[in-house]
Amino acid sequence: MHWTWTRFDELGVRGLYDILALRCRVFILEQGPYLDPDGLDAHSWHLQGRDEAGVLLAYLRAVDPGIKYAEPSIGRVITAPEVRGTGLGPPLMREGLARCSVQWPSASVRISAQARLQRFYFELGFEQVSDEYLEDDIPHVEMLWRPT
Repeated sequence: MHWTWTRFDELGVRGLYDILALRCRVFILEQGPYLDPDGLDAHSWHLQGRDEAGVLLAYLRAVDPGIKYAEPSIGRVITAPEVRGTGLGPPLMREGLARCSVQWPSASVRISAQARLQRFYFELGFEQVSDEYLEDDIPHVEMLWRPT
């Protein structure tokens, strides 16, 4: 997997298209309609995981601190449907957390996690810091990762 960490203005048309297409396949077609372009992409770092052929298989964005939460936040965490179950999710998140640690040393990272994925994030070192709430009609919880 080849990882790139890029600001929005540096994504290029192809990169942005690939990201939005993957997010649309999963977040809109699989999970139901909602407005994916939420205005936060321009204030984020974008982590892309591409295979040897350049196909985007994994992605997340890290929103700058003070935009969504006081802390930097990771969101839009996604692996392509064709590679789900292959173990790509944990390396994607570990890479994102490592990049956040370099970008914002000593900062905690906050996420709005789908409630069904709490165990996944817990195993990566996140702790639940809110009660369950609905976001886009899906149960979520806020979780926090603190650097060690």
